[in-house]
Amino acid sequence: MASPPPALEILVREPDGFSVWSGPPYPPGTTSPSQRLPKTACSATSFSADGARLLATVASASATVYDCRTLAVVKCFELPGLLAAALSPTGAYLQTFQKSSSPQEKNVTVWQIDTAVALYQHYQKSMSKATWPMIQFSADESVGCRMMPNEIQFFDPKDFTKGVLSRIRMPGIAAMQLATAPGSHVAGFVPEAKGVPASVQIFSSNKDAQNQAVARRSFFRCSTVQLHWNKGSTGLLVLAQADVDKTNQSYYGETKLNYLTTDRAFEGIVPLKKDGPVHDVQWSSSGSEFAVVYGFMPAKATIFNKKCNPLLELGEGPYNTIRWNPKGRFIVLAGFGNLPGDMAFWDYSEKKLVAKTKAECSVTSEWSPDGRHFMTATTAPRLQIDNGIKIFDHNGSLQFKKMFEKLYQADWKPEAPERFGDITDLATSLSSLKIEETKKQAQGSKSAQTSSKAPPTASTASKPTAYRPPHAKGSAEIQDKLFGGLAPTGGEMSKNALRNKKRREKQKEKKAAEGSGAAADES
Repeated sequence: MASPPPALEILVREPDGFSVWSGPPYPPGTTSPSQRLPKTACSATSFSADGARLLATVASASATVYDCRTLAVVKCFELPGLLAAALSPTGAYLQTFQKSSSPQEKNVTVWQIDTAVALYQHYQKSMSKATWPMIQFSADESVGCRMMPNEIQFFDPKDFTKGVLSRIRMPGIAAMQLATAPGSHVAGFVPEAKGVPASVQIFSSNKDAQNQAVARRSFFRCSTVQLHWNKGSTGLLVLAQADVDKTNQSYYGETKLNYLTTDRAFEGIVPLKKDGPVHDVQWSSSGSEFAVVYGFMPAKATIFNKKCNPLLELGEGPYNTIRWNPKGRFIVLAGFGNLPGDMAFWDYSEKKLVAKTKAECSVTSEWSPDGRHFMTATTAPRLQIDNGIKIFDHNGSLQFKKMFEKLYQADWKPEAPERFGDITDLATSLSSLKIEETKKQAQGSKSAQTSSKAPPTASTASKPTAYRPPHAKGSAEIQDKLFGGLAPTGGEMSKNALRNKKRREKQKEKKAAEGSGAAADES
């Protein structure tokens, strides 16, 4: 017997601390979900990638690790001068960055959480969002590496005492990204310098195959990059950004989307059909397709396959954000930030638009791990007013809303999508419901025939109605149950049907008036 899916949970952080809520679905009228963990003071919080552990830090003071299953404290680290902290993907290691007064004082530490033992330390003068965490791990923590001046260094996460196992020389390297699922490759970026174009190179994580790059792409007019690996670590999307647009088309600079594969099947620019910036890009959960929002407003959205061929156009609109749900079936196109908050929910498997709605002033947005709920949040310090959380169903209907005086963070607790069934599996299939409906109607008609003692007379005989096939009977009600009220209910008429009904009634009245007029003339 299959184990039941895990319950959804939400991390909420306010000025006076963080708490963990039970997740949806909520009963109608719910304003305050139950709290699994009472509010606890902190300055920052984050989950491990697998959702097994939760990290809460107090600036310049401490880092506390919780077990997400019981929400009990696993270990508390007193860390004076703490500036940043991060959990490894499975929560086995804690990485910390502290203030340092001299190079002799090693300020970057990798801790074994369960034993509170410092496994590895080194000195780092400064850190930035692009370089933190210093050591990157693969999803299973079998590979670890860090970027150092002019090279990438590899470690054995199971035994840091071995030191640096291998090095990849990349003079001038400014950014790197390790593929995580699996950690088979690493990508490094070298900016443009002295007339030499910028470049992104992909290398194997296997020390015996690091002699030369697996793939390489060079380009001018590039100062920074975003590196996006797919699941399977076979494809890398490179969003190259330049601070200045030499064509003077955009005040915000210039962006180009490049695509590289580890088998060298494709190395080049993604063929986008509209000029303008690339607003957002995301891989599907399978790693076989990616979606791009691009172009001057109204922006365009397109889904491509691994060969960089367009599969589906999602149209144009005021969009700059795309979110693919963990099951790969539903997609949300949205316009957040300085856009009015329009959202379009797409069913990718059916290749159709499901619904449109709005979530104004949203700062963050993400699908729940089960792929059934979409949460948007308006948070400080980006916005100081109208802070709050909205949770929508996969069909775009608003399920829950809560406002805060000030909200800093709202995140789903990560879970493996495989632990949840598909929406089509969890809901009763439409076809089976139709069969049951037909059986019930057949049984009902037989019992009615046997219970009646006498044949109906002309006065009691019901008026014959238009024939409706069994599969059509009650289908609106069934669809309403399955798809959350998107289908019109049986008692309501669509706008077109209502309009046609009124037109027919007017035509009857007109004919009746003409008939009465003709009779009057004859008399």
